[in-house]
Amino acid sequence: MQKKASRRRSTTCRPNKRKLVHLPRQIQKRRKFLEEGLTPLVEKYWFQRYDLFSRYDEGIKMDEQGWYSVTPEKIAITHAKRCENATVIDCFAGVGGNAIQFASMCYHVVAIEIDPLKVDMAINNAKIYGVEDYIDFIVGDFFQLAPSLKGDVVFLSPPWGGPSYKWVKKFTLDLLKPKDGYAIFQAAQAITPNIIMFLPRNVDLLQVEELCWLSSPPLQVEIEENYVRSNLKGVTIYFGGTAASSQCGSS
Repeated sequence: MQKKASRRRSTTCRPNKRKLVHLPRQIQKRRKFLEEGLTPLVEKYWFQRYDLFSRYDEGIKMDEQGWYSVTPEKIAITHAKRCENATVIDCFAGVGGNAIQFASMCYHVVAIEIDPLKVDMAINNAKIYGVEDYIDFIVGDFFQLAPSLKGDVVFLSPPWGGPSYKWVKKFTLDLLKPKDGYAIFQAAQAITPNIIMFLPRNVDLLQVEELCWLSSPPLQVEIEENYVRSNLKGVTIYFGGTAASSQCGSS
């Protein structure tokens, strides 16, 4: 009588190849982050560095605040397309993310920043993009300089108060720095009615729409959500000539 050959199932554990492939890459990225001497607060933003500056590896410089406050490059390009061939005043220039893209498409940019260290970084970054000759960097307080400024478009991306802004259910204009949003807008309005504001994704849109009524007649206004890799990063408000044909209060 013939015996049937028994089949045994192998119980040997197979390694997870997917994890083995990606683990070394993650370790390398983590090591590179640590080599740059950055703080844990900016680690999240470091992994998004090419979204902030596509030419990051060429020597881009940012301080800790710059990491979490610079406008992602894709969004900065969108802003710049609204004011081609214009003189733009960037009132809170930081490390130069927006100023660089404005200079790439506009005639001239006046970039104001109260922190001299940030201005040095912004100049360095502008040189990397080859637009330093189209930007006048000024170390100073926007509110003190505003009465003497002249331009076609004013760009406002004031400090949002750090990464903690995202934990606020509804971000109100009084949370902006160094003054509330109404004061900032009125200072800009004294220069030109053509204003672009880049604000947190959770900003109170009813308050934002109220800004257009500070002018007589009311300014046109357009609200745009800004995404990077399908993630909502902020909201841009276009006023006056930078807006599409949407009248204040019509929406």
